Amino acid sequence: MSRSDPALNARNHVPGATAAQVVETQLMLGQIHLDRGMMEEAFLMFEAAARSHDPRALNMLGRAYERGWGTARNAARAALYFAEAARQDYGWAAFNLADLYLAGRGVAADPDRAGRLYVRAARGGVAKALTMLGLLVEDGVIHTSHASPAASLFHAAAMGGDCWGALNLGRLHLSRHDAPAARPWLERALAHGFDDVFRALAQLVAGQADPALRRIGHIAASRLQATTEYETKP
Repeated sequence: MSRSDPALNARNHVPGATAAQVVETQLMLGQIHLDRGMMEEAFLMFEAAARSHDPRALNMLGRAYERGWGTARNAARAALYFAEAARQDYGWAAFNLADLYLAGRGVAADPDRAGRLYVRAARGGVAKALTMLGLLVEDGVIHTSHASPAASLFHAAAMGGDCWGALNLGRLHLSRHDAPAARPWLERALAHGFDDVFRALAQLVAGQADPALRRIGHIAASRLQATTEYETKP
């Protein structure tokens, strides 16, 4: 598909569509292409949608540049799109921009600014941002007088549906040698996780004496292997 392809203008395919409907169609097509591994086509759809300055489209175009979906990786350019979307109070854009500032990719590393952006993302409903704030508390980047602040943030993230929050809360309980308290959170992470979470779970419970924890680790390793085998099939 070339950049001049009429598919870039969804109006050509949806007669009488409003501008908002066009953007929705472009975002939907972009996600479908992405899920099918058609990265160049996905990039073109996100690029077209972003011309509307819709914050969701700007965020997805930023992700394309960050991850190299159908285009060369360019973290600096990704940061520009994330920033524009974040100015419209789009939570995921604030989160993605925070990741760049935390890692120093495309922008100068600034953990304090990353923390402020994670707060904005959390206020925008991104549960995963609460997990990142908990990690920053553990690392001493964020200081608070609140009792057990990291645990509270991980708990809030887990209750918001973030599997990393559940995993990290389980990790804290294990660090205190409280396997019974850790188990339900690790089981929650297992139930809602994906390959990176399965890998982290398997590593976390390796060598644990508790049979229930060993079972969680075994299931996580099995799911990770199944995912790997599926992805490597010809």
